[in-house]
Parts: sequence; C-alpha cells; structure tokens
Amino acid sequence: MIVDDHEIVRRGIAEVVERAEGMHVVAEAGSVADGVRRAGLVHPQIMLVDLQLPDGTGIDLMKKIRETQPEVKAIVLTSFDDDDALAAALDAGAVAYLLKSVRGAEITDVVRAVAAGRTLLDERTVTRHKAGHDDPTEHLTPSELRVLDLIGEGLSNREIAERLSVAEKTVKNHITSLLAKMGLQRRTQVAAWVAARKHSGWRAEPGDS
Repeated sequence: MIVDDHEIVRRGIAEVVERAEGMHVVAEAGSVADGVRRAGLVHPQIMLVDLQLPDGTGIDLMKKIRETQPEVKAIVLTSFDDDDALAAALDAGAVAYLLKSVRGAEITDVVRAVAAGRTLLDERTVTRHKAGHDDPTEHLTPSELRVLDLIGEGLSNREIAERLSVAEKTVKNHITSLLAKMGLQRRTQVAAWVAARKHSGWRAEPGDS
C-alpha cells in the first residue's frame, strides 16, 4: 500500500512497484484517515508511507495501524532527510527509511528485503545518520550567519550591505567565505539551502505545502 498526498508521486511509485516481479500495489491513500481505512480493508503486507500528510504525519499513520495490524511492515519514503524524523519513524515501528531521491530499483530492493524479514532501520542507523550530518553552518561567524539569513530573504549584495551598514565588498567577502565553509559554489545555492531549511519541517501543520 502506498500512502502519499501527491497523486503523481503515488502513481510513479506504483508503476515502479508493479513492474517488479512478484509485487502488487493493493491500495493507495492520500491521508492518515484514508490510510487507516484502506489498510483495514486490504491488509497490506508492506506500506510505503510519506511523512507529511494533510491530516497528520506518516508517524501517526504507522502508530494507528500498528495497533490493529502489527504484522504490517512500514517503509518511510520521504523527502525529509531529518534526524528527528528518522528517530520518530524508528519509534513508530518503521523498518526502513528511504528518501524520494532514490532510484526506483532501490525502492523495490528495499521492499524485497523487508518482505524477506530484514529490518533496515535501527538505533545504529539513526546514530550513524546523526554522526554523518553535521550542521554546515556551524563554522560560520555571526556576520556570515546574518548574511546567510539575508540572502535567504532574497536581498541583493547591495541591499545586504545597506542593511548591515557595511561596504558591498565586505558582503562579497562574507559570501565567499560562507560558500567555502558550507561546501557550496554559488549564491543561489545558499538561497535554496535557506529556503529548504525553512520549509523542511516534516511536522508542518496540516494544509501546509
């Protein structure tokens, strides 16, 4: 069963699964309530669950289904590369955690592994994940962090210079430095990174995009 609030995403995943030998999509759902209802009707062996749903989270769904169908194996398939989400998924009983950036073949490989009884998500996975995800801004100076925020607000170098009462060349120097420290090449990547951080909360309120 595939649970994701975007129909196009569901259809894409369904096509990948259906093409794989021995796999069949028994149901699709776009919300927590719909997922609980459909799972009760079809009794899936495996669920592919997105974290952010219109009426709650995939964590809520996994917990509800675990109460009535503890034998269902849940795989989180999300765009949120988030330590808290990873830990919450483990706590809710998920046996694997996949990012939507994976190739289709990886999804089916994980489904096969889970169907065979393997658990691909455990405490060690969460610990390794945290160890490998340092904050790329941790070495930025206070001035560089301020410039970072202003880039995220869409300000030009000149506007940032005016806001901070410094020379435009100073702003450019700060940007050169923070790009190097964050491992980025372009200013636009900084803006995208800030935007992603602002909208990456997997616990966003229902209705948020």
